[in-house]
Amino acid sequence: MNIFKSRSSKPPNKGKSRFSKINAWLHLWLGLGSGIIVVIMAITGCILVFEHEIKELTSPYLNVEAQSPDKLLPPSQIYAAVQKVLPNKEIHGVWYNGLDKSIKVDIESDSLIYVNPYNGKITGMVDHEDFFHIMDEGHRNLWLDREIGSQITAWATFIFFLLLISGLILWFPKKWNKTTRNSSFKIKWDAKFKRLNYDLHNVMGFYTLILAMLIAFTGMLMSFHWLRESTYWISGGWTDEKDKKEQVVAVKKDTLSKQQMDKLAAADFLWKKVRTEIAKENKEAVIIHFPDDPKEDFYVCTDMYKGVWRDLYFDSKTLELLPKSHKYIGDERFSKWLMRSNYSLHIGAVGGLPTKIIYFLASLICASLPITGFYIWCGKKKKQKTRA
Repeated sequence: MNIFKSRSSKPPNKGKSRFSKINAWLHLWLGLGSGIIVVIMAITGCILVFEHEIKELTSPYLNVEAQSPDKLLPPSQIYAAVQKVLPNKEIHGVWYNGLDKSIKVDIESDSLIYVNPYNGKITGMVDHEDFFHIMDEGHRNLWLDREIGSQITAWATFIFFLLLISGLILWFPKKWNKTTRNSSFKIKWDAKFKRLNYDLHNVMGFYTLILAMLIAFTGMLMSFHWLRESTYWISGGWTDEKDKKEQVVAVKKDTLSKQQMDKLAAADFLWKKVRTEIAKENKEAVIIHFPDDPKEDFYVCTDMYKGVWRDLYFDSKTLELLPKSHKYIGDERFSKWLMRSNYSLHIGAVGGLPTKIIYFLASLICASLPITGFYIWCGKKKKQKTRA
């Protein structure tokens, strides 16, 4: 199942070096073994690229009429409004999504609760197991148990990354002339289906090579701890001890409150502080998580923009910003920026809608490569039987 196999009129293995034969053999059998998994992951990836855009268009409860920031209800009032309607449900956190978006309330339930941020009225109660959640489970775990499915998808992604490299080796012409340039870079759209299928596999695979490798590599960074640690170190990351020292120096402690405050009052205080003093991007989008235990830290998420976010941790008693909190992404050194931007690079959110469209097309082509490659292999098997 060759992803970029170069055209040749010679028999498949005649005149080839041992390295070329081994590369072609690995490309074929690794492709056959991982093909169906790659197709599933690529198709579900295509769907998930535009998850937020599709939801905003098809889910009226997500959108509200924007008003001034001073009219937003604080977390304590959102908490009270939801608890009044659902008194038996434990509320874990509130997700502010912007001035024109409803608030998502994280409750102990299989449902998602959405609340108007200006009047506290519930705008929607939907099942957590929606279409996109099902697609996400397929993309991450193939709808299997997480421990098993995640390992299968991780190693299938690793194999796909190797296939892209071996495919490039197979695609690379031995000689560069007008004929090889045309056959390697152009699709003959008026050719018969067999030739057209070959061109789609060979040429389109080449054009999506770099982006496909980026998608696969960022996916592997999420799956393999050893790869993430190695990449962090190679990109200039420091040791954990040095990171902690740097963060302690960089953090400016907040001494506004030294007494223990009640959970909701503390949430209101942090919500206002983060929006007005800390956030730099998309300031009205803030996640406040209520500690399950009084000794736990407050977690706040801010600067959610183009697939990147900023994790903040506050001492539950003093409400001081803790050293383990993230810096603003623009202030991070390259190694930290790379690790925190990995998700954005994986889903195509790094450049907004234009890069999402490019990623969608690339994922679609990636899904087609195992199919066109399988058809090429079937054609060769049939030809060999006919000759025999």
